[in-house]
Amino acid sequence: MKHDESRAAGELQMLTEALQLGGWAKLRTYVRLSGPGWIASAITLGGGSLAASLYLGVLGGYSLLWLQPLAMFLGMIMMSAIGYVTLSTGERPFPSINRHVSPVLGWGWALAVAAANVIWCMPQFSLANGVLTQNLLPNLLGSRGPLVRLGTTTFTGASPTQQWLAANFDKLAVSAVLLVLCTVITWSYDRGGWGLRLYETVLKITVAIIVLCFFGVVLKLTFSEQPLAWGEVGRGLVPDFSQFWTPARTFLPILARIGPAGDPAREFWTHTIVRSQRDVMISAVATAVGINMTLMFPYTMLRKGWRREHRGLAVFDLATGMLVPYVLATGCVVIASAARFHTELPEGFAVDAATGQVAAPAGGPKLQPYHDLLAQRDARLAAAEAPAGAHDPPSGLAPASGDEQQLAAMLVSRDAMDMAAALEPLTGRLVANYVFGLGVLAMVLSTISILMLISGFVFAEMMAFPPGGFVHRAGTLVAGLGGALWPLFWTGQSKFYLAVVNSVFGFMLLPFAYVTFVLLMNSHSLLGPDMPRGIRRLAWNLATGISATLATAGAAYMIWDRSRYIGMAAVALYVVLALLVAVNQHNEARRESSGSSDLST
Repeated sequence: MKHDESRAAGELQMLTEALQLGGWAKLRTYVRLSGPGWIASAITLGGGSLAASLYLGVLGGYSLLWLQPLAMFLGMIMMSAIGYVTLSTGERPFPSINRHVSPVLGWGWALAVAAANVIWCMPQFSLANGVLTQNLLPNLLGSRGPLVRLGTTTFTGASPTQQWLAANFDKLAVSAVLLVLCTVITWSYDRGGWGLRLYETVLKITVAIIVLCFFGVVLKLTFSEQPLAWGEVGRGLVPDFSQFWTPARTFLPILARIGPAGDPAREFWTHTIVRSQRDVMISAVATAVGINMTLMFPYTMLRKGWRREHRGLAVFDLATGMLVPYVLATGCVVIASAARFHTELPEGFAVDAATGQVAAPAGGPKLQPYHDLLAQRDARLAAAEAPAGAHDPPSGLAPASGDEQQLAAMLVSRDAMDMAAALEPLTGRLVANYVFGLGVLAMVLSTISILMLISGFVFAEMMAFPPGGFVHRAGTLVAGLGGALWPLFWTGQSKFYLAVVNSVFGFMLLPFAYVTFVLLMNSHSLLGPDMPRGIRRLAWNLATGISATLATAGAAYMIWDRSRYIGMAAVALYVVLALLVAVNQHNEARRESSGSSDLST
């Protein structure tokens, strides 16, 4: 502890001298002292961001390149506000929110962080399972491997539980091994040691390799015989919010061939594209800055001994450690994915030149989702054509046309093998499999460990225990065990697509943090003389208000889309409760202040 305090004092002296000198001295010192922003980057550049970037390219092509930079910029604004409040007061956010805003908001924020850790741990385990079974160890852990056979021979009963265990034994076994490994890593963070440093170094190098590979793919495609359409890439950086309710324009020619506007078949495919597009867009926003980062960032700064003098460094740290690497890495992944997959049929699917019909592969993981999409189309059209009050579907329903079959194949969710194929132009298939597999595995192991660490922090904070003790360790297992049990909650074919589904639910929690910290920025009782005033206050409120409003509007829309009146009623009840408690707390503070004034007179 004394060593940490002396190091913090030395860094503060170094920063003070650099601020007096300014210029290059200040920049060099900022670069040297940066840290919490890079930890935040390790969370956001995980498997969830990778999956969201890949699916953005698959569904929107280059037209959605604008989304992740904008989401990260807005998130950085909120993180800067969180940093300003934390460093100005030197207080941990949870007790500050409870005392100066409302305990309903404080506990709501903490519980939302705890829930988000579990929600985002699930796709990390799923992603790890996907690359282990498809890229790295298919013969051992794949669908015909010994673990699958062991599960089917061990659980041979006819009960639903035994059937489920037989079908998911391999997934649970792999997740259990990963959980043990990540638990050891997470519990070792406070102790440090050369083993942990070696592990983190290997993870960083592996993640850097896969990010550099996607940079290489973009360069390779730029100088290929059919180079990238950089004009389309440039246009894709211009925000287009209409893509939340209209398909990407590259799908429009196919939809036009299916039928005119208003045609039931065209309406079904339009709705299917838009819903998938919207989910992936929300997932990309949610994985840019998640609610759990709003807890990790301030606690990391406080543990490093940062104070009021570090406020400028915090903004620089976020820009260089989180914003720039995220934008560059995800942008290259979207470009590579768009060039490789957008409006293309998956491997194994082919179009008959004479009839336009799609020939689907005899087997494989994409066959069932393809047929499921066509079955949903038939059911929707049958319901639309059935007379009012009829119970049986009409017998003359036209089968899906060749264009519809092609669209269904294009919309089937890609998985680990497909995503690795994005690297093939640079490395070839064999190397791509292992580079992609090791890179994703490194990303998810790092992300699981950090999510478990945050989970421990939030449970220790809620129960008023110091980090590192029994409560902290038990809290880490809440996220870890919840994530390892992902097969209970996901039966979809694509293990990668779970990251999209869960990120949509994680996004619904984001306004808890954004609205709360907007209120903290305007709390005179907390910030006192450090509360921004005049033009600075207007600028802070405008920037954070836009971020919070967009996050709240998006979350409200998704809550309505998923749960309708029940979800909106629950949100309204929470808001009313938070307001009542906040007003009561404010009135008590005024009465105490008034009573103190009377006594002094």
